[in-house]
Amino acid sequence: MLKKSFVLLTLAAACTLAQAQSTPAKKELSAKILKLQQAGIEAMARDLVKQPANELIAGALDYVQQQVPQDKREAIGKGLQQDADKYMNDTFPVVRDKAIKLAPATVGAMLEEKFTEDELKQVVTMMESPVYQKFQTMGGDMQRVLLAKLVPDVRADVGSHLRVLDESIAKRLGVQPATGSGGAAGGAPAAAAPAAPAAKPAPKK
Repeated sequence: MLKKSFVLLTLAAACTLAQAQSTPAKKELSAKILKLQQAGIEAMARDLVKQPANELIAGALDYVQQQVPQDKREAIGKGLQQDADKYMNDTFPVVRDKAIKLAPATVGAMLEEKFTEDELKQVVTMMESPVYQKFQTMGGDMQRVLLAKLVPDVRADVGSHLRVLDESIAKRLGVQPATGSGGAAGGAPAAAAPAAPAAKPAPKK
């Protein structure tokens, strides 16, 4: 009995090792999958670059609305947009290229470890399918049609909860709430449920 169990365990370990081992065929298949998935990798890199810039610009625009005379706000806003565009143009290609370069040693290695050669072939077949490609291209449209119905339905809920949060934050900080009557939260969310706005200090007089 013990001998039989040992043989079974040995065979199972051998099968697992065989699946985990990389082969030229697996490398070729994983490279093909990464090529088919390159648009997703690039989108991930773009979001990684864009998020901190959006936060900086949002904070700057918030300051402009509070502290800068109205006749100068438009020009400063355009300048901020130019700065943001330059940042994206300078930074995104660097991050995109590094993401694509790192993909084989990270995502590719994981594919080769977790999938058998036959499974990788099935993944490639699926991704090359015109039906799957059509489904992928509809991702943005599906998200938009959902948001078009979701946003009006949740605007009041999100707005009321944002006001409660903002009032609580303002009370802790000893400043005026950012979302008083007619404030930003009353119209939120504009496209999707936004992050809660930071409390704003009272404008200078």
